[in-house]
Amino acid sequence: MSLPAEFLPTVQALVQCYQAFEAYSAAHIRTLGLTPPQFDIVATLGNTPGMTATELGEKTLITKGTLTGVVDRLVDRGWVERAAHGSDRRCQIIRLTPSGEALFSGVFPAHLEHMAACFSGSGAADHKRWQAALRGLEQIFRRDKS
Repeated sequence: MSLPAEFLPTVQALVQCYQAFEAYSAAHIRTLGLTPPQFDIVATLGNTPGMTATELGEKTLITKGTLTGVVDRLVDRGWVERAAHGSDRRCQIIRLTPSGEALFSGVFPAHLEHMAACFSGSGAADHKRWQAALRGLEQIFRRDKS
């Protein structure tokens, strides 16, 4: 099987972009007193009634094994709680506490503002071009998922 010459540089560019994004984002998240996985959970649970661990795992970049430990630490800090599921006794709902909602209300807008600063010189055409390119790559990975 012969791969196109452009394949590896494309993957490298994608990885390098993601790593740069993660480094920039994570550095700011740490100034807010959270780890990136903690922020991911708080941001995902914000403005929701909560969700099961399975749902939370599907909506975040956190593996199931790591998710339990991160949720445990957020519970210990009083920002998250586990509640009985209304119709399924086998699972629990993970949701923000009032303190967690207050945390979300402070850190989420602050982080969005921090991330928006990266794009301050970009126009609508730039965003449309990047979105189209990223969606095109996403479709390649979804199509070849089998």
